Amino acid sequence: MKIAVFGGTRGVGAQVVEQAVKRGHSCRVLARNPESVPDLPEVVAIKGDVLDPDAVSRVLEGCEAVVISLGPTRKSPPTVCSEGTRLIIEAMQRHGIQRVVAVSSMGVGESAQQVPLFFKIVSAIFLRGVMKDKEAQEKILKESPLDWTIVRPGGLFDGPPTGNYQAGVDVDTIAARISRADVASFVLIQLDDETYLRQAPHVT
Repeated sequence: MKIAVFGGTRGVGAQVVEQAVKRGHSCRVLARNPESVPDLPEVVAIKGDVLDPDAVSRVLEGCEAVVISLGPTRKSPPTVCSEGTRLIIEAMQRHGIQRVVAVSSMGVGESAQQVPLFFKIVSAIFLRGVMKDKEAQEKILKESPLDWTIVRPGGLFDGPPTGNYQAGVDVDTIAARISRADVASFVLIQLDDETYLRQAPHVT
């Protein structure tokens, strides 16, 4: 499968690219700094910004599925996740691509009750803008005609993939820590699995 990856230079997105290649896929990655993308035959880096419709369209050329793993940086506007996702969806429709898996977070939307009180306090004080942007991003995906899945991980940390995680859509599971590599593994599984089609499973 040829996968377009947005947010593929760091965090979960970088793990998606690395693991996708190991599984025999190829990737097209949008990057402001293409040198930050792995120099591999299976990976093509396209220079640009997710808020540039032309750059987004170039990344999607020839792709069969999309992974969105956007997050704010010091230089990005506060709506980078929602606005970037809107542009990606519009371009996907022009290119005739249906499948998209987006990484959000536990604590967004109806999963707010699944995070500990400490995280709720931290989010309210320090992450209000980020969570608001993620909520808008999810709304845009849910209202689209695409075959979307929204993946909501618990607390992220760096570590190898273990396969030792749980996923589902029940509201009783409380968020726990999970490695970015395990989240990436779950994301890749969703690309050709319809278990969570048009759903927002947690993974923790």
